[in-house]
Amino acid sequence: MNHAALPIQIDRSSPVPLYFQVAQRLEHMIESGNLPAGTRLDNEIDFADQLGLSRPTMRRAIGYLVERGLVIRKRGLGTQVAHAKVRRQVGLTSLFDDLAKSSRGPHTTVLNFTVEPVSDSLAAELGIEQGTDLYIFERLRHADGEPLALMRNHVPARLLRLSAAELERHGLYELLRAAGINLKIAKQSIRARAATAAEASLLCEARRAPLLEMTRSAYDEQGRTIEHGNHIYRASRYSFDLTLTG
Repeated sequence: MNHAALPIQIDRSSPVPLYFQVAQRLEHMIESGNLPAGTRLDNEIDFADQLGLSRPTMRRAIGYLVERGLVIRKRGLGTQVAHAKVRRQVGLTSLFDDLAKSSRGPHTTVLNFTVEPVSDSLAAELGIEQGTDLYIFERLRHADGEPLALMRNHVPARLLRLSAAELERHGLYELLRAAGINLKIAKQSIRARAATAAEASLLCEARRAPLLEMTRSAYDEQGRTIEHGNHIYRASRYSFDLTLTG
C-alpha cells in the first residue's frame, strides 16, 4: 500500500512525542477500517523517509502498535495490520454466540470428546455426586479464519445428549437452550499465563506467548451444575471488557 497518500500529519511543535503521534494516527486508521486487516505497511526506512522522521522513531511507533496487537511482523512478509481483537463483555454468554452476533465467522473443531465418571476433586468442587458421568470435550474455536480459543468443558451426561458433530455446528449454550436448560448464574475467574508448547502450536502463537485463561462453573435456576469450563484465549486477539459502577 502506498503510504504517501495516508493523511498522517506530524506536529513538530507538539509536546507529544513524534513516534506516539504516528502510532496514534495509524491506530485510528486501523480501528476505523481505513487500514483493513491484512494491509501491508511499508518498511520502516521507506515510512520514515515519507514522513521525514528518523528510522528509530518509526521503529518505535511500529513497535507500539505491535505491542497493542494492532499490527504483526511476519518474516518475509513485513508488517501487516492484524485482525481486530474480539472484545467481549463479561457476562453469562457463550463465545460462539458473541462471535456470531458480531459477524466474526465462528468455526469449531472438536479435538476430543469422551464420557467419563467425574473425578473426586471436580465432584467436590462442583457439588455433584461422585461417579456422575460427564461429557468431557475439547474444542478449538476460530474467528475470521484464525484460531482464537482452546476450550475444555465438562457437562453432566444426564442433562442432554451431546455429540462431537453437534458441537462443531453449534455453540454449547445454544445446545443447552435447545434442551430447555437455562443458565442463571456462574462463578468465573480470569488470569494471565504463558502458553505451553502444545497450546502455542494449536493457537498459532509463539511458545510462552501471553494467554488469558477463564475458568467458569455455570448453574441453572434450580442450582444444578450445568457446565464447568476452562478456556484459554490468545491475548493478542481477545480481551474482556467490564463495566464498573460505584
